[in-house]
Amino acid sequence: MLDAIKKELEGRRDYLANTIVETVYFGGGTPSLLNATELLELWTVIEQNFQLSDNMEVTLEANPDDLTLERLQDYKKHSPLNRLSIGIQSFHNADLEYMNRAHNAEEALQCLENALAVGFQQLSIDFIYGTPTMTNTQWRENLHTAFALGIPHISCYALTVEPKTALQHLIIKGKAEGVSEEHSAQQFEILLTEIAKQGYEQYEISNFCKPPHYAKHNSAYWKGAHYLGVGPSAHSFNGTTRQWNIANNAQYMQGILSQQPNFELETLTAKEQYNEYILTALRTKWGAELPYIKAQWGGGIAEHFQSKSVSYQAQGYMIKSADNFTLSDSGKLLADAIISDLFW
Repeated sequence: MLDAIKKELEGRRDYLANTIVETVYFGGGTPSLLNATELLELWTVIEQNFQLSDNMEVTLEANPDDLTLERLQDYKKHSPLNRLSIGIQSFHNADLEYMNRAHNAEEALQCLENALAVGFQQLSIDFIYGTPTMTNTQWRENLHTAFALGIPHISCYALTVEPKTALQHLIIKGKAEGVSEEHSAQQFEILLTEIAKQGYEQYEISNFCKPPHYAKHNSAYWKGAHYLGVGPSAHSFNGTTRQWNIANNAQYMQGILSQQPNFELETLTAKEQYNEYILTALRTKWGAELPYIKAQWGGGIAEHFQSKSVSYQAQGYMIKSADNFTLSDSGKLLADAIISDLFW
């Protein structure tokens, strides 16, 4: 697998058209299975084939059960990593068991304490709220545990039940409780209240940070920057086309190593480019810019966006400041519905 990823990196060195790379994100699965030596091998190929910024953000997505003290010390001393994004999800075992997570609450807390102890100050953690096993009091406890540790970046996602998963099967069989939208909405409102008290900024619907600890990588995606994804199932975007590698590991490796990469590609129409912009921009604190919409896609689409937004402004779901449009806190609860209505 590592050989195939290296080969794909070499073969796609021109994809970003010599753009200076600001961020590298090792994610999309379980990259914390890799040790520091293996990460360094990939990093060496990246350095040799791409122009890198002097102020790189290099993130590893990690599971708490992989982050032993020894592994963290190894990463700190011998890898390019300067940021960790850790899938904590909850500090309560009942929630972790409901979500079928491999780690327990003790491991979740210990890995964060260890990461801080070895010198990883740039930490992001993921929480999931809205689980039927978590009371509002326990949700506040989760948040305040993160606050007490001084975690600078927190991502919070409402629980969704994906099709054909073990959780969906258990819910259908009546062996697990389903998800309540009202419960999720309550906990989202608690999140906004508690996190604001601590000085965190909500710069995207699900992402909060103590300024200036924005995630450069995710922010670039929401702002429409171009990106290169390497490895099985990885997606890439260059402004006009999107492509994604085959998800099957064996077929991915076979294709790359035989110089016949297996991927799909689509060219985005003007309508799809506009929709993509609305989908990402309105999730952020930076919002959507009417002059940009008009310059990129014409007056017809700009008029559509503006006229559609009027009712949402009147209901208090959208905020218009000059030619900039953002969602209010109440609008964020309805973000998917509002955004889809603004699509062309």
